[in-house]
Amino acid sequence: MEIIPAIDIKDGKCVRLYQGDFTQATIYGDNPVDVARRWVDQGATRLHVVDLDGAKAGRPVNTDTILAIVRAVAVPVQLGGGLRKDDDIAAALSLGVVRVILGTAAVRNHSLVERVVTRFGDRIIVGVDARDGQAAMTGWTETADVRAVDLVHQMAQLGIQRIIYTDITRDGTLTEPNYAATAALTQPGGPAIIASGGIAGIEHLLHLAEIGVEGAIVGRALYTGDIDLPAAIAALQQKSDQA
Repeated sequence: MEIIPAIDIKDGKCVRLYQGDFTQATIYGDNPVDVARRWVDQGATRLHVVDLDGAKAGRPVNTDTILAIVRAVAVPVQLGGGLRKDDDIAAALSLGVVRVILGTAAVRNHSLVERVVTRFGDRIIVGVDARDGQAAMTGWTETADVRAVDLVHQMAQLGIQRIIYTDITRDGTLTEPNYAATAALTQPGGPAIIASGGIAGIEHLLHLAEIGVEGAIVGRALYTGDIDLPAAIAALQQKSDQA
């Protein structure tokens, strides 16, 4: 299982939100590029970058910062936030990111998802963000009239091969992941699942690995020091070696 550090960008800074609330943002770095380098230096094999301003605006905003991150590190970068149009998705991929993540577009515009999957294949990921089992959108400010589990099924039918599942009520809380909901989505033959939200310790990562998720996005716990990235990578490797 891959540990993927999260770099959320708001007003040009690296921040973490509490339960997706834009008014509850903690700044963890004035320069997201330096933060990206730090996680890679500690062993990260992939980075998860979110343009929070873009998610709220419905279009990419922090493009210069994202490009600088891609150029600064030698690991793959996946990007989400405000990608709701064909041109914006193509432009984001042209920055050099390996994958882009669709959120609101996946709920509102299935024809867009189908088009870009046909064009870009598995470089398109869908982020399914859930609050009390219902999918959320528009930077998590709106709740959609579709259950998260149903949205995952719909996306799989459109050809999506990878889902990032986030339980919003756990995100940024340092409690624990929603194991039951995550396990329910991790099905043989279904899309690969990347877990996100509530991860606060190495034991949480080991439990997620047992569930069978492909990766885990870790945010606040890395910034607070609750999880030491090299130690977490070593623990997962040891578990894999013993399997």
